[in-house]
Amino acid sequence: MADLVYRSVMRDIKQKILKNQYAGMRLPDERSLSETYGVSRSSIKRALGILAQQGIIFKKRGSGTFINPLYLKNQSLFHYEGSNLGITDSFQLDGKKQSIQLLDYQVVPANADIQEELFLSNTDFVYQIKRLRLIDDQPFMIETGFIPIKIVPTLSPAVVNSSIFNYLEDTKGKRVTKSFTTISVSPSTADDQKLLELKPTEPVAVMDGVFFLDDGTPFEVSSMRIHYRYMRYSTFINLDQEG
Repeated sequence: MADLVYRSVMRDIKQKILKNQYAGMRLPDERSLSETYGVSRSSIKRALGILAQQGIIFKKRGSGTFINPLYLKNQSLFHYEGSNLGITDSFQLDGKKQSIQLLDYQVVPANADIQEELFLSNTDFVYQIKRLRLIDDQPFMIETGFIPIKIVPTLSPAVVNSSIFNYLEDTKGKRVTKSFTTISVSPSTADDQKLLELKPTEPVAVMDGVFFLDDGTPFEVSSMRIHYRYMRYSTFINLDQEG
């Protein structure tokens, strides 16, 4: 429940930042935010800590907490709204509605590559899930993932029609918080062109990654093929291990 509290606070603060509702690009102090939201200061501290890690805000000693102007200037498609790395919480466009079409759902033996990446044995099985993601009914991503059955045996087709990572967090208490991701560009395939409504001469952005639970367990191998018009990625690098 505490997780849900700080997530709610973080989302609201972020929305107010995006709507320029903080005068002078400065956030209220922790005590004021705690009173405003009616939550503990530890929840406020955790919400602000994540926003700082994402490069959205920064603390200036003796002066307070301020909004990073570079964040407002260089917003990308990646707007993390939750505490996991799921696409539902990561890909946000203001005022746009996300939806999912399930294209394929199978239980298959883990092949050699999947075994290596997810630390599985040759007797393990995985879900093979292929989904088309849309924004306001416009296709923007083809997502193919492999998830070990032994980690989440209750992953039904009904569940994968929405956020898998949020389901995992809300029902199992596990969060996907780390990933190793490669981003590249590729010529579009016939399948890309059909599902993403691309011309044969148009490319796709490709994100291949392994996603890990907060305890370090590999959870999913995923390949995402994204319509090039929707792909703009900005990141914030923080080398301060104490921050």
